[in-house]
Amino acid sequence: MTGVDGASGESGMRTHYCGVLRAADAGSRVSVCGWVARRREHGEHLAFLDVRDHTGIVQCVVERAHEIRPEYVVRVTGTVRIRPDGTANQQLATGEIEIGDCDVETLATCEPVPFSLDERAETEEPLRLRYRYVDMRTERMQANLRLRAVVNSAIRRSMERQGFVEIETPLLWTPTPEGAREFVVPSRLQHGRFYALPQSPQIAKQLTMIGGFDRYYQIARCLRDEDLRADRQFEFTQLDVEASFVGQDEILGFVTEAMVDAADAATGVRPGGFARMTWAEALDSYGTDKPDLRFGMELADLTAVLAGTGFNALHAPTVKAIVLAGGASLPRARLDGLVERAKALGAKGLVWMRAAGDPVTLDSPVTKFLSEAELTGIVRAARVAAGDLVLIVADEHRRACEVLGQLRLDLGRPPSVGGALRFCWLVDFPLFDGTDEEGNPQAAHHPFTMPYPEDLERLDTDPFSVRAQSYDLVLNGWELGSGSIRIHRPELQRRIFAALGISEADAESRFGFLLDAYRYGGPPHGGFAVGLDRFVAILAGEENIREVIAFPKTQSGSDPMTGGPLPLDPKRLAELGVRVVETAPAVPPPPPRSTGAG
Repeated sequence: MTGVDGASGESGMRTHYCGVLRAADAGSRVSVCGWVARRREHGEHLAFLDVRDHTGIVQCVVERAHEIRPEYVVRVTGTVRIRPDGTANQQLATGEIEIGDCDVETLATCEPVPFSLDERAETEEPLRLRYRYVDMRTERMQANLRLRAVVNSAIRRSMERQGFVEIETPLLWTPTPEGAREFVVPSRLQHGRFYALPQSPQIAKQLTMIGGFDRYYQIARCLRDEDLRADRQFEFTQLDVEASFVGQDEILGFVTEAMVDAADAATGVRPGGFARMTWAEALDSYGTDKPDLRFGMELADLTAVLAGTGFNALHAPTVKAIVLAGGASLPRARLDGLVERAKALGAKGLVWMRAAGDPVTLDSPVTKFLSEAELTGIVRAARVAAGDLVLIVADEHRRACEVLGQLRLDLGRPPSVGGALRFCWLVDFPLFDGTDEEGNPQAAHHPFTMPYPEDLERLDTDPFSVRAQSYDLVLNGWELGSGSIRIHRPELQRRIFAALGISEADAESRFGFLLDAYRYGGPPHGGFAVGLDRFVAILAGEENIREVIAFPKTQSGSDPMTGGPLPLDPKRLAELGVRVVETAPAVPPPPPRSTGAG
């Protein structure tokens, strides 16, 4: 067995990993195993083999190696020696030494690989996923997946140190409406009945609280049948947390500690300064509930400045602006493109103004419709400097904020999700957000979220003003997860179901087991779920979570490596009591707002 220092006992195939050998090992007889990264001829009978394993590369000087090809799996035994003067490779950790007097044993041959494993080579993603087992040999994938393991390990240590116990919950669960389409599994023993693969362990972990476990956690596999994109897969992994007899601040504290510990293990730096703001403040200042705090460009409110304007295009319930520093030099074609972008995002239009001079003056095709006092007020309220570009949207409050929030990201977001880690807690979300086809309110998070007690009197008369005891964690503009204090009284839970348009019979059919459980003493409790795929992607500096998942699906949901999904043969379908009916593709529902049930 190989020790942590790279050395192993004589009974193993190797004595050392490739990347751990150093000048201090000169004179030692060693055996290394790995893949041939490169083969370079040196005269008629001599070759240099760069042998690679997950720790790095070591150069081996080999005689009569004509039959050895790149990506052959080999065992090399030889003597470590210092490289001749002038031949050291400063790019390699092992660059001062080489292995000489080598005996080479070929353990497996390799056909020509379908793409270069050199990190500088660009390979189309479908080809990489078709041969994922080859792609996983690259330094990038090795680093990403090992980083993921480090994060998981650190999270487990952190949660256990905080008194949490790991409990595994079922993958075969009962269908429940949690905001996204579920994957269903037909029952072979009970034809016409189905399990659902869990969107999250939401109800199961609440039941562990009723079971008296007090503090639960799980690194849980979850599944959702929803459209895929850069930050979403059918299968995903989340840190799932639940605790009893706690309030919101304590839940936030548990999760903050786990995130800091994981980031420290991954980067060597303990991040601090978790910002905290309400959902309303985030929308007002950043135009989104996923604010990226790595850069400024906060939204400025011009509503009061332009309250009495005679320019109808800026006469609206809300007038908001962002300022792009140095943006006055943008060409007119780019400005016209921003106007079209704003319209595509739902705005009626976009007003742009270039700033120049000292004192600052504004220039735009519309400035002739505004008074000097209004123009001066815009400069002051938005803190405009010479050379800046001002972009203004006038509309209903939420639309004006969201349009400018997206333009802020388009114009100012740093090019990579890597680098600085800027965490932000968002609290006090609305309990409901939007309506369904029947006009019933929809849960902003999920139907088990506790409202603020002081808002309950408005549940029937003004439901959209009711605040939820819910919270999100955002990192660098990515929603990492969400959570809430839970409803633990069955009568209030039934009232929320009714507000959502879930009939008493339907509630009993879908959630009767949960409502029954609360009859037997459910403690006050709350929890959270963190999307670990997204967290690791940010730590790795990746823009797509597929780069930190061993075997992901493509954006179309297919697996190029296995060919899945595949049809089942008629015999298997008959066993399951399932008949395939050809239909037109269903129109997908809008994506849920939240990462996980939390």
